[in-house]
Amino acid sequence: MGFIEEMKWRGMIHDMMPGTEDALNKEMTSGYIGFDPTADSLHIGSLVQIMTLVHFQRSGHKPFALVGGATGMVGDPSGKSQERNLLDSSALDHNVACVKKQLEQFLDFDCGDNSAEMVNNYDWFKGMNFLEFIRDIGKHITVNYMMAKDSVKSRLETGLSFTEFSYQLVQGYDFYWLNKNKGCKVQLGGSDQWGNIVTGTELIRRKGGGEAYAVTTPLIKKADGSKFGKTEGGNVWLDKNRTSPYKFYQYWINSSDEDSAKYIRIFTLKTKDEIEEIEAKHSEQPHLRLLQKELAKDITTRVHSEEDYKSAIDASEILFKKGNEAIEALKGMTEAIFMDVFEGVPQAEVLKLELEVGMGIIEVLCDKTGFLKSNGEARRALKENSISVNKEKVDETKLVLSSDLIDGSYILLQRGKKNYFIIKAV
Repeated sequence: MGFIEEMKWRGMIHDMMPGTEDALNKEMTSGYIGFDPTADSLHIGSLVQIMTLVHFQRSGHKPFALVGGATGMVGDPSGKSQERNLLDSSALDHNVACVKKQLEQFLDFDCGDNSAEMVNNYDWFKGMNFLEFIRDIGKHITVNYMMAKDSVKSRLETGLSFTEFSYQLVQGYDFYWLNKNKGCKVQLGGSDQWGNIVTGTELIRRKGGGEAYAVTTPLIKKADGSKFGKTEGGNVWLDKNRTSPYKFYQYWINSSDEDSAKYIRIFTLKTKDEIEEIEAKHSEQPHLRLLQKELAKDITTRVHSEEDYKSAIDASEILFKKGNEAIEALKGMTEAIFMDVFEGVPQAEVLKLELEVGMGIIEVLCDKTGFLKSNGEARRALKENSISVNKEKVDETKLVLSSDLIDGSYILLQRGKKNYFIIKAV
């Protein structure tokens, strides 16, 4: 299956220049996508473009991943309502290195003629001075042409600096340089990049007389209208230190049926037949959420690892497990996963020294934590057999000890099915 045909059935084509599909079907073609190094990790919004390059390579073409060490110093106004803060060179260098490492998880950099390559546009901009740029590049693109771009028009009322106004010229030169020096004939990107991309094709045509093409993907929107890739806590990152595998898994497992059907086409490598089979089984028993489970498993495993996926599953099920299974699962949790699972649960600090000698359960429930309002309420709850320490049912004889600490720091108190409280040993 050709690249465009593959992208079409997956719902990943928004627009493309005439002749693009014929050019790609004719021969192996080099193409690129730019990634913005404004943070030391990409987030799941970038996964659309990563998967685009993956499909491009799998279709027999040569992908270039451009990390914008130079354009990161300027700032793309596309989709932005205001000027963003610019990073210094040391911060950008760090971010570029981190982004490169993440991209290497997905693309094959050692597979022969269509091996992926990483490029940094700072390498060709660092030796270019301003006068040279406006003389050799600026003269080929008119102000009228630049003003007609949506990314510019949408900012005219609120204000747009010359720095951001010039961004499309800088990105256009990227395409020109890669076309001339690396043989790149196609630039790929999100639909918000169309104006910047065609500036590049125009520059290639006017300055170099070459041929170039453009393909854009649709911007992902959630069925409920909320922004894709965002949670109450902010972006969902690919770096596990920014977004834990548990939270990463939760984002996908909690997606709606409508969104999951779209995501599984965009973010996995499953075939059309495989996806349709999963959807058919899901429709028979939608309460089992097979579609969401297959989606979350595939993406979490590829972005993180099989081990991280299994840890996320165990953590996700801890609230529903009972008996020894629940007790063992809790004991095996790291502090990071524990705090992710029980995020927002009220806490109280207790001295570790006091836990070493042991504290009576009633004292723990009331005086030391305030979890329950009175000793009388604590006794009634214990008689009702509704109190658990680290998922283990307890009675009035229970001594809470330092040996109960999860990962050396926490104890989980529970009353009934949903009422939790955390003791943090200090």
